[in-house]
Amino acid sequence: MKENLYIIKIGGNIIDDEEKLASFLESFASLHVKKILIHGGGKVATSLAKDLNIPQQQIDGRRITDEATLKVVTMVYAGLINKKIVSQLQSMQCNAIGLCGADGNILLAHKRPVTAAGVDYGYVGDVNAVASDAVQSLLKGFDTLVFAPITHDGEGQLLNTNADTIAKEIAIGMSTLYDTTLIYCFEKNGVLMDKDNNNSVIPVINGVSYQELLSTKNKNGEPVIAEGMLPKLSNAFATIEAGVGSVVIGHALQLEKIIKGESGTKMRL
Repeated sequence: MKENLYIIKIGGNIIDDEEKLASFLESFASLHVKKILIHGGGKVATSLAKDLNIPQQQIDGRRITDEATLKVVTMVYAGLINKKIVSQLQSMQCNAIGLCGADGNILLAHKRPVTAAGVDYGYVGDVNAVASDAVQSLLKGFDTLVFAPITHDGEGQLLNTNADTIAKEIAIGMSTLYDTTLIYCFEKNGVLMDKDNNNSVIPVINGVSYQELLSTKNKNGEPVIAEGMLPKLSNAFATIEAGVGSVVIGHALQLEKIIKGESGTKMRL
């Protein structure tokens, strides 16, 4: 029987709120199982870039990572935020180790090619491979790993990589070694039928209902599945289809209930 492994991704809006982050980390630290936390960057990188007079550009909500911005996100994600989270976990008697994808050659990626529409995202990486054996070795020494969303290409180039995607890839990579559960935590109670009503959680979404939801409009004539949720759901279904046992989307401050199956949106084939 495989050992349990929880892979939990925490979103930027929670990281930006010190009280909410501390509350989440207390719940996370109390999980006495092997676990991996993947964190985003919040607004700190954008704020620092502004202080340094480094212009920021986004296309469809995705950051364009030029050379100067890559330096900022690496400092903030793999430095400040990663070590802040690790130090807080240490204060909660959770012996965590902080990493990025370049450490141990764990997350090998390639620079995203220019799109058909001519969009160049710069130093943004798409994951090629996860060194599952290296992750397993680390989990033998530390029950808790904390990953920043920075990868590398194997040729000395760091790359900024979407944290949701990293969570998906690590979950898929570890699913052959552990009974793996992937949880996407953010500031909503789950996937909502009404984005303005945090209690309108859709408890279960499968492949059929997902397709129906994509064409469903709310009372204001807006799509039920907003653009910001589409990548998360796409990653969730890709994870399930690749054989990961369980994927749930829910509120960061309801982690214990999510694990008990009492909260969040569960993904099914």
